[in-house]
Amino acid sequence: MKLSRQFTVFGSAIFCVVVFSLYLMLDHIDHSKNPNGERIQNVSSLLFLRSSINYHLERLLAENNEIIGNIRDSVINLRETVKDGKMFPEGNMSQGDLELLPPAPALLPIHSEDCQFTMLDVYDLLSFDNLDGGVWKQGFDISYKDNEWDNEPLQVFVVPHSHNDPGWLKTFDDYYRDQTQHILNNMVVKLHEDSRRKMIWSEISYFSKWWDNIDEQKRDAVRRLIESGQLEVATGGWVMPDEANTHYFALIDQLVEGHQWLERNLGVKPKTGWAVDPFGHTPTQAYLLRQAGLSNMLIQRVHYSVKKHFASQKTLEFFWRQNWDQDSSSDILCHMMPFYSYDVPHTCGPDPKICCQFDFKRLPGGRISCPWRIPPQAITDINVQERAQTLLDQYRKKSKLFRTNVLLAPLGDDFRYTEAVEWDQQFENYQKLFDYMNSHPELHVQAQFGTISDYFEALRKSTGMDPVGINVGQLALPVLSGDFFTYADRDDHYWSGYFTSRPFYKRLDRVLESHLRAAEVLYSLTLANIQKYGQPNDYPAVDNYKLLTEARRNLGLFQHHDAITGTGKDWVVVDYGTRLFHSILNVKRVIVSSAHWLVLKDKQTYFHDPSNPFLQMDDVQPSQDALPRKIIFEVHEKPRLLVVYNPTEQARMSMVTVYVTTPKVRVLNALGHVVRAQVSAMWNDASHTAADVFQVRSATSVHHITALWVELEHFRQFYQQDAAPVHIENPHLKLSISTATGLLELIHLGMTLKCSNFVLYGTTSNKDKSGAYLFLPDKEATIYSPSQPPVVRVTKGPLFSEVTTTFMHITHTLRLYNIQGVEGQSVEICNTVDIRGETNREIAMRITSDLNSKDRFFTDLNGYQLQPRKTMAKLPLQANFYPMTSMVYLQDSSARLSLLTAQSLGAASLKSGQLEVIMDRRLNQDDNRGLGQGVLDNKITANSFRLLLEKRSSAEETAPYSYPSILSHMSYMYLNHPLISMAVNQRSDNPSLTPYSPLSASFPCDMHLVNLRAIQSKEEGGGPSEQAALILHRKGFDCGFSNRNTGLLCTTTRGKIHLEKLLTDLKVKSITPVSLSLMHTHNSDADPQEISLKPMEIRTYRLQLS
Repeated sequence: MKLSRQFTVFGSAIFCVVVFSLYLMLDHIDHSKNPNGERIQNVSSLLFLRSSINYHLERLLAENNEIIGNIRDSVINLRETVKDGKMFPEGNMSQGDLELLPPAPALLPIHSEDCQFTMLDVYDLLSFDNLDGGVWKQGFDISYKDNEWDNEPLQVFVVPHSHNDPGWLKTFDDYYRDQTQHILNNMVVKLHEDSRRKMIWSEISYFSKWWDNIDEQKRDAVRRLIESGQLEVATGGWVMPDEANTHYFALIDQLVEGHQWLERNLGVKPKTGWAVDPFGHTPTQAYLLRQAGLSNMLIQRVHYSVKKHFASQKTLEFFWRQNWDQDSSSDILCHMMPFYSYDVPHTCGPDPKICCQFDFKRLPGGRISCPWRIPPQAITDINVQERAQTLLDQYRKKSKLFRTNVLLAPLGDDFRYTEAVEWDQQFENYQKLFDYMNSHPELHVQAQFGTISDYFEALRKSTGMDPVGINVGQLALPVLSGDFFTYADRDDHYWSGYFTSRPFYKRLDRVLESHLRAAEVLYSLTLANIQKYGQPNDYPAVDNYKLLTEARRNLGLFQHHDAITGTGKDWVVVDYGTRLFHSILNVKRVIVSSAHWLVLKDKQTYFHDPSNPFLQMDDVQPSQDALPRKIIFEVHEKPRLLVVYNPTEQARMSMVTVYVTTPKVRVLNALGHVVRAQVSAMWNDASHTAADVFQVRSATSVHHITALWVELEHFRQFYQQDAAPVHIENPHLKLSISTATGLLELIHLGMTLKCSNFVLYGTTSNKDKSGAYLFLPDKEATIYSPSQPPVVRVTKGPLFSEVTTTFMHITHTLRLYNIQGVEGQSVEICNTVDIRGETNREIAMRITSDLNSKDRFFTDLNGYQLQPRKTMAKLPLQANFYPMTSMVYLQDSSARLSLLTAQSLGAASLKSGQLEVIMDRRLNQDDNRGLGQGVLDNKITANSFRLLLEKRSSAEETAPYSYPSILSHMSYMYLNHPLISMAVNQRSDNPSLTPYSPLSASFPCDMHLVNLRAIQSKEEGGGPSEQAALILHRKGFDCGFSNRNTGLLCTTTRGKIHLEKLLTDLKVKSITPVSLSLMHTHNSDADPQEISLKPMEIRTYRLQLS
């Protein structure tokens, strides 16, 4: 014992001498002045030396703490073994002993630059061994010393919450009727009973529905609760969105909808994000929250091995930074919950058996109990001491996983606090525990109810951080880049199945997004144009605005983490689908009535007749679960007039497709010039042509809205069917297709792509099988080889050539366009999939190339950014699948192969040079995640892709991020925002139409108009105001690919645009830079008309229209 004390004293003495010497040195330099009082040393040198010494001091302090901690632990262990009469413990140490955390100083001295890491680094580091951690199964034993909080008490914030899914096992309306309205009604009463009570709420979809049904007295009570800080709105989006399948357009839209509702009705500006249930987390959401003006966020569902690693390193709280960000402008403070779930058993501390005893809804006699069979006890004067100490033990253990003495303990679960009795059970029992803890100073704890922002404010204060910004203060928190996919909650149960589940509705979601954006932009331009020409009597401005609002909300609802994910009950999925379907019909009405006004030469002739509209869309979807089909136009002596709308912000050359009743037609543009067109046969089935329906495709140049005439041509057109060995080509690409299989064998572009095929996965024979959430395959995929040979059909022509192969379960089309434009640069792939007769089957498209990509590939996150991926042999196959919202690519030093997608699906690169995308899945059983059913409601599903092969013209980048090429960005835009064709009603007299373009020129190639969204008026009636939100995104792009002959009709301008010169039809009184969702106004001295964006930046401007 004496010897160990001597070691400790000796180590401390050396440390003190070093510290004292360094400070003497610093002091000496600091006071070395000349007689005039000027410092001899250069100031910058001095500052550098000071920071260098501070840095080394911190390192020395950390090392010294570790040495002393190790010595002390050794002494304690030695003392224990001596006391037991053993010099050496028998057998191996338990895992808990190995994982004991050393006691840490209150302020952990870590230099922030030492703490920047990416999730790829973490994945490389982890063994994913899934060892049994004791009471915290997926973690380790946690110990502490009773005196650790003597100098700085533990500050505990218990945050009551109720997680309300806007649809899952019940529909949105049924949940509201049965549960949510009662939760909110009780909240008003129960929070007013005691000012110490707090609550947070996040889903505005529910809150707004409830608000519309309560009286003004109750509304005033809610406002008082918010003003007093008892009720906080966290995040404030329309829903708590999924983060894997959602596109950033829809993520922004649901956030704006929620925040605009809050601004109009409550004057609330959310400060903190709250995401306890999405199945994995994306940095895109972190960026959007930061841009909206939020300072903090919380996440929960992260791979259990990652949580364990972060807990052991005390990095559960970090600044989340975008991997493309060169400074800290995108940083947001993030808290990762450490344990298995967000329910009460997994939030007070590491032992769920004990935490469950503090979920007072589970008191004996209630409807739910603790699975560990030790029930909670109501708190009394007799048991309060023991109960408080038991709970405090859990709080202390949990706090050991973090760097400060401020602790968060959420208190809630799904649809909690429905009944008044639960409010009483939870709040009264916890208040007794808090009162006891707070009245006993020897416990060194201060416990109270709080909101999530109360917690973050205390955390920032304790570390000397800026209250809302990212100034790190005394305590350097680590900086993290990357994402948290793919999520596993236990064992090899990876949640990669939901990346594809119910793909029919994932596609329907994207169709509504595209049409909603097109309608928003056209509606805003129409309002501005009407002001210019004078108000017509019957343009339905208010009705259209209500249709847009409903569509925004239905789209927003579908971004919920049990909607777009495909993880709801069958009838709930039908409810979501019906909402999407009706909103697609409604926004088409907005597009049609707006385009009608804009293309009319004589505005006086405008009339609005909803039962007999001037324009009609050229496609129709018969029901929510059916694929859309083209309308067939009869062409007689009188020509058919088409209006074509380009919803993108760049002029483009694209294909327009119409179905007609005769092959003898020609197409003319607005100037009366004949446009190149190709007439092809239509097919009733795989091998029989239709006698009276023909497809006409024409290559059309469109700035914004233009007109086309389709008229009879009195010479014979022909189409060619060719069954020879198949090569189809254009000036950029040459495809070779097997006549035996109908599958792609080679692409030539000075290099070759080998082949494509389809593969099948089954599900494991283990007890836990694949379901809506989980992908648990039985083995590697097997090649799809149906019992019947496929029918291969070839069409060749001057504008496009295609090969369509009909298999038993798939109709597979490869199409090449021979036009001068972006669409001629890539292969269009259309797969119509039908696996309704299968059992436990997943069908994937696999593309194999000779690119030497090794184990690296890239998938996008939310259509916003690319995330580098690494296929890891140490992980099971299902762990190597990732969400693909817009694209996946692989590359080597010479080329890049990109697959662009029109719908979210799961993707992987399981071997070098290989891409794989799961297109549909049919599972016969539940996967034990609460849904209680398999996925058996499959539809005939259409998946669309573009395959783009690009030569690299400069060396591959080595940065931790990657960008698509400009061509890839534009190809994706064309795929997701196709031209919209509308036919003029045949009963209309020959109207005089004129092309309409609000732009003097195309936007720069890398500048995307995310939305031009009319803002609701504050007056009654729900119509538009004279304001609009302009949301712009400057896309980052890789310059290492050739820009020659790309067919692009735009340039780049280093992120600068002059709005007034560009948007000539929009007369703007003022432009104000604001936060993403318009909550905060940014002060700027710059010319508001001159907009300048950095690469990747998304910015919102409030336009006051004249």
